[in-house]
Amino acid sequence: MNILVNRRQALRSALAASAVLAGGRLFAQSPAPAGPHKLPPLGFAFDALEPSIDAKTMEIHHGKHHQAYVNKLNEALAGHPELQKLSVEELLGSLDKVPESIRTAVRNNAGGHYNHSLFWKSLKRNEGTEPGDDLGRALLEALEAANPGEAKEKFAKKALSLFGSGWLWISVGSDKRLKLESMPNQDNPLMFGRKALLGLDLWEHAYYLKYQNRRIDYVQAFVDVINWDFVEKRFVELTA
Repeated sequence: MNILVNRRQALRSALAASAVLAGGRLFAQSPAPAGPHKLPPLGFAFDALEPSIDAKTMEIHHGKHHQAYVNKLNEALAGHPELQKLSVEELLGSLDKVPESIRTAVRNNAGGHYNHSLFWKSLKRNEGTEPGDDLGRALLEALEAANPGEAKEKFAKKALSLFGSGWLWISVGSDKRLKLESMPNQDNPLMFGRKALLGLDLWEHAYYLKYQNRRIDYVQAFVDVINWDFVEKRFVELTA
């Protein structure tokens, strides 16, 4: 009897070990697909924006979420060499020319790739830096605010009014005027004939580890880490 029990236990152990090994192979992360689009470097240490944005969020946000958009974009473009030659900006500006079978995937993942690439450049510990006079006046006009304090309040209110996941954008139109607008998912102004100046990621993955459901705290923290040097330079280029 003991021999039979021992044999049964050994068999169960062997089956369990096989299942674990099979599971490991089954769920192992597959290598990133080859393609023209690559994950750009973050440009600063994960903890560079502490305490406004925590290091773990930055690590996951860049290395997992952004990488996933790049991978899925390359997957969607596989078998479409003519589309692989286009920049992400060109893809987003001509989505109507993308085959319908992959259009949604390209919209979502090219959008996610572009949005995050711009987002990383827009972040920096600014230590009290404010926008220059020309950009400052343009922002006040776009937000219909009398002063910077009121502008920040209106910016936060617009961010809180977005239902679900998406982005808050300050964009530049053909008239060179700035516009504050929110968009769902990974949509951005390029899809609608405008140019993105500054974007705020309002997906929960951008802030939930630190702020949980307190989106307002995250929005206020973001204002404290805007890379105004980068935004100022971009403003000059887009309004020239």
